[in-house]
Amino acid sequence: MIEVKDVTKSYGPIEALAGVSLDIHQGEIVGLLGPNGAGKTTLMKILTGYLQPDGGTVTIDGLDVLTHTRAIQARIGYLPENAPLYPELSVQAYLKLMADLREIPEAEQPRRLSEAIVATSLQDRLTQPIGTLSKGFRQRVGLAQAILHKPKFLVFDEPTVGLDPTQIVEIRRLIKRLSQESTILFSTHILSEVEALCDRVIIILNGQIKADQRLSTLAATADAILVLQDRQRDVEAALAGLAHVRTVEPLQTADAFPAYRIVGTDASDNDLCPAIYDLARQRNWPLRELRRDVRTLESVFNLLATGG
Repeated sequence: MIEVKDVTKSYGPIEALAGVSLDIHQGEIVGLLGPNGAGKTTLMKILTGYLQPDGGTVTIDGLDVLTHTRAIQARIGYLPENAPLYPELSVQAYLKLMADLREIPEAEQPRRLSEAIVATSLQDRLTQPIGTLSKGFRQRVGLAQAILHKPKFLVFDEPTVGLDPTQIVEIRRLIKRLSQESTILFSTHILSEVEALCDRVIIILNGQIKADQRLSTLAATADAILVLQDRQRDVEAALAGLAHVRTVEPLQTADAFPAYRIVGTDASDNDLCPAIYDLARQRNWPLRELRRDVRTLESVFNLLATGG
Protein backbone atom coordinates (compact mmCIF):
# COMPACT_ATOMS: atom_id res chain seq x y z
CA MET A 1 0.00 0.00 0.00
CA ILE A 2 2.85 2.40 0.85
CA GLU A 3 6.32 2.25 -0.64
CA VAL A 4 9.16 4.57 0.36
CA LYS A 5 12.45 4.35 -1.55
CA ASP A 6 15.70 6.13 -0.64
CA VAL A 7 14.01 9.25 0.74
CA THR A 8 16.31 12.03 1.87
CA LYS A 9 15.57 15.37 3.51
CA SER A 10 17.83 18.02 4.97
CA TYR A 11 17.23 21.28 6.79
CA GLY A 12 20.35 23.24 5.95
CA PRO A 13 23.29 21.29 7.40
CA ILE A 14 21.00 18.96 9.36
CA GLU A 15 20.21 15.68 7.59
CA ALA A 16 16.77 14.69 8.89
CA LEU A 17 16.36 11.62 6.64
CA ALA A 18 19.25 9.75 5.05
CA GLY A 19 18.06 7.29 2.41
CA VAL A 20 14.98 5.89 4.17
CA SER A 21 13.21 2.94 2.53
CA LEU A 22 10.21 1.00 3.85
CA ASP A 23 6.98 -0.73 2.86
CA ILE A 24 3.68 -0.72 4.75
CA HIS A 25 1.03 -3.25 3.77
CA GLN A 26 -2.73 -2.99 3.94
CA GLY A 27 -4.23 -3.71 7.37
CA GLU A 28 -1.03 -3.24 9.38
CA ILE A 29 -0.56 -1.18 12.52
CA VAL A 30 3.03 0.01 12.32
CA GLY A 31 4.80 1.90 15.07
CA LEU A 32 7.48 4.40 14.06
CA LEU A 33 9.75 4.54 17.07
CA GLY A 34 12.60 6.91 17.78
CA PRO A 35 13.84 9.68 20.08
CA ASN A 36 12.99 13.33 19.54
CA GLY A 37 14.78 14.60 16.45
CA ALA A 38 15.16 11.15 14.88
CA GLY A 39 13.23 12.12 11.73
CA LYS A 40 9.80 10.65 12.52
CA THR A 41 7.76 13.80 11.95
CA THR A 42 9.68 14.69 8.79
CA LEU A 43 8.94 11.25 7.34
CA MET A 44 5.24 11.55 8.19
CA LYS A 45 4.96 14.98 6.60
CA ILE A 46 6.53 13.59 3.43
CA LEU A 47 4.16 10.61 3.42
CA THR A 48 1.14 12.89 3.71
CA GLY A 49 2.31 15.33 1.03
CA TYR A 50 2.88 18.27 3.40
CA LEU A 51 6.62 18.27 2.78
CA GLN A 52 8.67 17.48 -0.32
CA PRO A 53 11.70 15.20 -0.01
CA ASP A 54 15.08 16.22 -1.41
CA GLY A 55 15.40 12.83 -3.07
CA GLY A 56 13.75 9.43 -3.36
CA THR A 57 10.16 8.42 -4.09
CA VAL A 58 6.98 7.79 -2.09
CA THR A 59 4.03 5.94 -3.60
CA ILE A 60 0.67 5.23 -1.95
CA ASP A 61 -1.84 2.98 -3.70
CA GLY A 62 0.45 3.11 -6.71
CA LEU A 63 0.33 6.92 -6.92
CA ASP A 64 3.38 9.14 -6.52
CA VAL A 65 2.95 11.60 -3.64
CA LEU A 66 4.62 14.46 -5.52
CA THR A 67 2.50 14.21 -8.67
CA HIS A 68 -0.81 13.07 -7.14
CA THR A 69 -0.72 14.94 -3.84
CA ARG A 70 -4.40 15.90 -3.63
CA ALA A 71 -5.62 12.43 -4.62
CA ILE A 72 -3.42 10.81 -1.99
CA GLN A 73 -4.37 13.28 0.74
CA ALA A 74 -8.02 12.43 0.08
CA ARG A 75 -7.20 8.84 1.09
CA ILE A 76 -5.27 9.77 4.22
CA GLY A 77 -6.39 10.73 7.71
CA TYR A 78 -3.65 12.75 9.41
CA LEU A 79 -3.33 13.78 13.05
CA PRO A 80 -0.18 15.87 13.54
CA GLU A 81 1.39 16.19 16.98
CA ASN A 82 -0.38 19.51 17.46
CA ALA A 83 -3.80 19.09 15.88
CA PRO A 84 -4.94 22.13 13.82
CA LEU A 85 -8.03 22.96 15.87
CA TYR A 86 -10.01 26.21 16.07
CA PRO A 87 -10.55 26.93 19.78
CA GLU A 88 -13.46 29.32 19.24
CA LEU A 89 -15.54 26.72 17.35
CA SER A 90 -17.70 24.12 19.00
CA VAL A 91 -16.82 20.48 18.40
CA GLN A 92 -19.84 20.07 16.12
CA ALA A 93 -19.10 23.22 14.10
CA TYR A 94 -15.47 22.24 13.65
CA LEU A 95 -16.27 18.74 12.45
CA LYS A 96 -18.89 20.13 10.05
CA LEU A 97 -16.26 22.51 8.69
CA MET A 98 -13.84 19.63 8.19
CA ALA A 99 -16.53 17.57 6.44
CA ASP A 100 -17.07 20.47 4.01
CA LEU A 101 -13.32 20.84 3.44
CA ARG A 102 -13.08 17.11 2.79
CA GLU A 103 -15.84 17.57 0.19
CA ILE A 104 -18.02 14.92 1.79
CA PRO A 105 -21.42 15.15 0.05
CA GLU A 106 -24.12 16.86 2.12
CA ALA A 107 -26.30 13.76 2.01
CA GLU A 108 -23.53 11.66 3.56
CA GLN A 109 -22.37 14.14 6.18
CA PRO A 110 -24.85 13.28 8.97
CA ARG A 111 -23.84 9.61 8.87
CA ARG A 112 -20.11 10.32 8.61
CA LEU A 113 -20.22 12.89 11.43
CA SER A 114 -22.22 10.56 13.64
CA GLU A 115 -19.81 7.65 13.08
CA ALA A 116 -16.75 9.77 13.85
CA ILE A 117 -18.36 11.30 16.95
CA VAL A 118 -19.40 7.93 18.34
CA ALA A 119 -16.01 6.36 17.54
CA THR A 120 -14.23 9.07 19.52
CA SER A 121 -16.85 9.30 22.32
CA LEU A 122 -17.53 13.01 21.77
CA GLN A 123 -21.33 12.83 22.09
CA ASP A 124 -21.37 14.86 25.32
CA ARG A 125 -19.01 17.58 24.03
CA LEU A 126 -20.63 18.60 20.73
CA THR A 127 -21.71 22.10 21.78
CA GLN A 128 -18.60 22.83 23.86
CA PRO A 129 -15.99 25.25 22.44
CA ILE A 130 -12.81 23.36 21.59
CA GLY A 131 -10.73 25.84 23.55
CA THR A 132 -12.42 24.73 26.78
CA LEU A 133 -11.74 21.01 26.27
CA SER A 134 -9.09 19.04 28.10
CA LYS A 135 -6.00 17.87 26.23
CA GLY A 136 -7.48 14.38 25.95
CA PHE A 137 -10.74 15.57 24.40
CA ARG A 138 -8.87 17.85 21.99
CA GLN A 139 -6.94 14.80 20.84
CA ARG A 140 -10.25 13.03 20.29
CA VAL A 141 -11.49 15.93 18.16
CA GLY A 142 -8.30 15.68 16.13
CA LEU A 143 -8.87 11.96 15.67
CA ALA A 144 -12.48 12.53 14.69
CA GLN A 145 -11.51 14.94 11.88
CA ALA A 146 -8.89 12.44 10.70
CA ILE A 147 -11.43 9.62 10.25
CA LEU A 148 -14.43 11.61 8.95
CA HIS A 149 -13.85 10.64 5.33
CA LYS A 150 -13.14 6.95 6.11
CA PRO A 151 -9.54 7.04 4.90
CA LYS A 152 -7.71 3.90 3.86
CA PHE A 153 -4.56 5.08 5.64
CA LEU A 154 -4.21 6.83 9.01
CA VAL A 155 -1.10 8.71 10.12
CA PHE A 156 -0.83 9.72 13.77
CA ASP A 157 2.13 11.74 15.05
CA GLU A 158 2.57 11.23 18.82
CA PRO A 159 -1.18 10.64 19.38
CA THR A 160 -0.90 10.30 23.18
CA VAL A 161 1.69 12.97 23.97
CA GLY A 162 0.74 15.00 27.04
CA LEU A 163 -2.19 12.78 28.01
CA ASP A 164 -2.79 11.32 31.45
CA PRO A 165 -2.74 7.49 31.92
CA THR A 166 -6.53 7.13 31.61
CA GLN A 167 -6.63 9.17 28.41
CA ILE A 168 -3.72 7.17 26.97
CA VAL A 169 -5.61 3.91 27.49
CA GLU A 170 -8.71 5.36 25.81
CA ILE A 171 -6.74 6.58 22.77
CA ARG A 172 -5.03 3.19 22.46
CA ARG A 173 -8.41 1.44 22.46
CA LEU A 174 -9.64 3.81 19.77
CA ILE A 175 -6.60 3.17 17.57
CA LYS A 176 -7.18 -0.57 17.91
CA ARG A 177 -10.79 -0.15 16.78
CA LEU A 178 -9.78 2.05 13.85
CA SER A 179 -7.31 -0.60 12.67
CA GLN A 180 -10.22 -2.84 11.71
CA GLU A 181 -10.89 -0.58 8.70
CA SER A 182 -7.67 1.34 8.07
CA THR A 183 -3.94 0.83 7.78
CA ILE A 184 -2.28 2.80 10.59
CA LEU A 185 1.17 4.31 10.98
CA PHE A 186 1.85 6.20 14.17
CA SER A 187 5.00 7.69 15.60
CA THR A 188 6.02 7.72 19.22
CA HIS A 189 9.06 7.73 21.47
CA ILE A 190 7.13 5.79 24.13
CA LEU A 191 8.21 2.15 23.99
CA SER A 192 5.16 0.80 25.81
CA GLU A 193 2.94 2.44 23.19
CA VAL A 194 4.37 0.26 20.45
CA GLU A 195 4.24 -2.89 22.57
CA ALA A 196 0.58 -2.25 23.37
CA LEU A 197 -0.60 -1.53 19.83
CA CYS A 198 1.71 -2.88 17.15
CA ASP A 199 2.72 -6.15 15.60
CA ARG A 200 5.47 -4.42 13.66
CA VAL A 201 7.91 -1.68 14.60
CA ILE A 202 10.20 0.56 12.59
CA ILE A 203 13.00 2.08 14.64
CA ILE A 204 14.53 5.26 13.23
CA LEU A 205 17.67 6.87 14.63
CA ASN A 206 19.51 9.88 13.21
CA GLY A 207 17.43 9.82 10.05
CA GLN A 208 18.13 6.15 9.29
CA ILE A 209 16.05 3.02 9.78
CA LYS A 210 17.86 0.75 12.21
CA ALA A 211 15.21 -1.97 12.49
CA ASP A 212 12.03 -2.93 10.65
CA GLN A 213 10.57 -6.15 12.07
CA ARG A 214 7.61 -7.73 13.75
CA LEU A 215 7.79 -7.36 17.52
CA SER A 216 7.92 -11.13 18.03
CA THR A 217 10.97 -11.39 15.75
CA LEU A 218 12.67 -8.37 17.30
CA ALA A 219 12.23 -9.80 20.80
CA ALA A 220 13.42 -13.33 20.00
CA THR A 221 16.89 -14.48 21.11
CA ALA A 222 18.90 -17.68 21.10
CA ASP A 223 19.31 -17.43 24.88
CA ALA A 224 17.68 -19.46 27.65
CA ILE A 225 16.96 -18.90 31.33
CA LEU A 226 17.48 -21.77 33.78
CA VAL A 227 16.41 -21.66 37.44
CA LEU A 228 17.18 -24.55 39.82
CA GLN A 229 15.61 -25.42 43.16
CA ASP A 230 19.01 -25.48 44.90
CA ARG A 231 22.67 -25.21 44.05
CA GLN A 232 24.44 -27.98 42.14
CA ARG A 233 28.08 -28.66 41.35
CA ASP A 234 29.65 -27.72 38.02
CA VAL A 235 26.44 -26.31 36.54
CA GLU A 236 28.12 -23.53 34.61
CA ALA A 237 30.81 -25.80 33.16
CA ALA A 238 28.24 -28.39 32.09
CA LEU A 239 26.03 -25.80 30.42
CA ALA A 240 29.02 -24.19 28.68
CA GLY A 241 29.84 -27.58 27.15
CA LEU A 242 26.59 -27.76 25.22
CA ALA A 243 26.55 -27.12 21.49
CA HIS A 244 25.70 -23.58 20.34
CA VAL A 245 26.39 -22.05 23.79
CA ARG A 246 28.58 -18.94 23.86
CA THR A 247 28.58 -18.08 27.56
CA VAL A 248 26.80 -18.90 30.82
CA GLU A 249 25.96 -15.97 33.12
CA PRO A 250 24.79 -16.32 36.74
CA LEU A 251 21.66 -14.27 37.47
CA GLN A 252 20.47 -12.58 40.64
CA THR A 253 16.87 -13.43 41.53
CA ALA A 254 14.62 -11.94 44.18
CA ASP A 255 13.95 -15.36 45.74
CA ALA A 256 17.66 -16.36 45.79
CA PHE A 257 17.23 -19.52 43.72
CA PRO A 258 20.30 -20.32 41.56
CA ALA A 259 19.65 -18.98 38.08
CA TYR A 260 21.60 -18.74 34.85
CA ARG A 261 21.32 -17.10 31.45
CA ILE A 262 22.68 -19.37 28.75
CA VAL A 263 23.72 -17.18 25.82
CA GLY A 264 23.49 -18.83 22.41
CA THR A 265 25.93 -18.47 19.52
CA ASP A 266 23.40 -18.67 16.70
CA ALA A 267 20.41 -16.73 15.42
CA SER A 268 17.10 -16.70 17.26
CA ASP A 269 15.80 -19.79 15.46
CA ASN A 270 18.12 -22.07 17.48
CA ASP A 271 16.31 -22.99 20.72
CA LEU A 272 18.68 -24.15 23.48
CA CYS A 273 15.94 -25.32 25.85
CA PRO A 274 15.64 -28.98 24.66
CA ALA A 275 19.38 -29.60 25.12
CA ILE A 276 19.38 -27.90 28.52
CA TYR A 277 16.39 -29.97 29.64
CA ASP A 278 18.11 -33.21 28.59
CA LEU A 279 21.25 -32.19 30.48
CA ALA A 280 19.22 -31.37 33.60
CA ARG A 281 17.58 -34.80 33.49
CA GLN A 282 20.92 -36.56 33.07
CA ARG A 283 22.44 -34.65 36.02
CA ASN A 284 19.29 -34.92 38.18
CA TRP A 285 19.19 -31.15 38.64
CA PRO A 286 16.07 -30.03 40.52
CA LEU A 287 14.51 -27.92 37.78
CA ARG A 288 12.42 -24.94 38.86
CA GLU A 289 12.16 -23.00 35.58
CA LEU A 290 13.44 -23.30 32.02
CA ARG A 291 12.40 -20.89 29.31
CA ARG A 292 13.65 -19.17 26.22
CA ASP A 293 14.75 -15.64 26.99
CA VAL A 294 13.22 -12.66 25.19
CA ARG A 295 14.47 -9.13 24.79
CA THR A 296 12.31 -6.20 25.74
CA LEU A 297 11.75 -3.47 23.19
CA GLU A 298 13.63 -1.18 25.55
CA SER A 299 16.73 -3.39 25.46
CA VAL A 300 16.56 -3.64 21.66
CA PHE A 301 16.18 0.12 21.32
CA ASN A 302 19.08 0.82 23.71
CA LEU A 303 21.25 -1.70 21.87
CA LEU A 304 20.61 0.04 18.56
CA ALA A 305 20.97 3.52 20.03
CA THR A 306 24.39 2.71 21.50
CA GLY A 307 25.58 0.96 18.35
CA GLY A 308 25.63 -2.47 19.95
